[in-house]
Amino acid sequence: MKHALILHNRVNNSSKEDELDVLNQASFIETELLSLGYSSHIMDFDVNTNDLAEVIQNNKVSFVFNLVETINESGRFCFIAPAILELLKVPFTGSGSEAIYLTTDKLICKTVLSYNNIKTPSWAKYVSDVQTEKIYIVKPISEDGSVGIADDIIFKGSEITDIPKGYFAEEYIHGREFNISIIGENTGFLVLPPAEMCFSNDYYQTKPRILGYKAKWDENSMEYKNTTRTFRFEIVDNDLIAELKEIAAKCWEIFGLKGYARVDVRVGADSKPTVIEINANPCIAPDSGFVSACNEAGLTNTEIINLIIEDAKRYETRI
Repeated sequence: MKHALILHNRVNNSSKEDELDVLNQASFIETELLSLGYSSHIMDFDVNTNDLAEVIQNNKVSFVFNLVETINESGRFCFIAPAILELLKVPFTGSGSEAIYLTTDKLICKTVLSYNNIKTPSWAKYVSDVQTEKIYIVKPISEDGSVGIADDIIFKGSEITDIPKGYFAEEYIHGREFNISIIGENTGFLVLPPAEMCFSNDYYQTKPRILGYKAKWDENSMEYKNTTRTFRFEIVDNDLIAELKEIAAKCWEIFGLKGYARVDVRVGADSKPTVIEINANPCIAPDSGFVSACNEAGLTNTEIINLIIEDAKRYETRI
């Protein structure tokens, strides 16, 4: 029986919900690997290359399932895990270190998107670049999972007198929010059915329509209870859905993504999609948006994990 290593970021008793969720992902993957004929063990990531190399060698690891989302509780350094795996020349799932780095730093990501004529909300790293007539979200540069995002981070440009270190101001697009997931398949990739995150009109009538930290992780919060995911659209949305899938495909190719990914998009009053984030290592817990999109496309959980593994094997030449 071939053996796999499931590698995830270190968590402890003080870790928040977004970090603890990686344990759900690891357990889910461990179960599916067994059904595919792989033995496996779960290990938290440490930057000590020698220790990791020893574990891989002693256990005759065929490949690593990389779930490392943070290092020292910061998403900024998550590219280090695939970089070390590349150094050790071991096959691993998901995108390589370059793609992870480019997409994790939202300012770099937005610059690359703009260069490739993919619309993204305007942004400012410094107060001097803020446009007073616009509305902004002040958000972390290098965190995923809506970490650091809440209702009270919406400001008029004229109100912004300081942008904290590690943050930037992004133009707030009031409108609809979509998630488009992608999975590697055969020699290419499959863009999965787009999902819309719907905001309750009653609760969000006077509130910013933001999928913040509470909406994603606090099941007891009003934000969580008043946001729902749907894959059902009216005929009038057909052209928009086709455009969303086309944009997601371009993002996959431009950033050299592998394995699985998710593109988050806002659509404002002008009906033009604007990419707000590319997640090259999105959550793949059983209840995640990515797995839901795969299931909507007719893929079983076992098929999802198998496709990700096969994609890792196909791209061994990258290391």
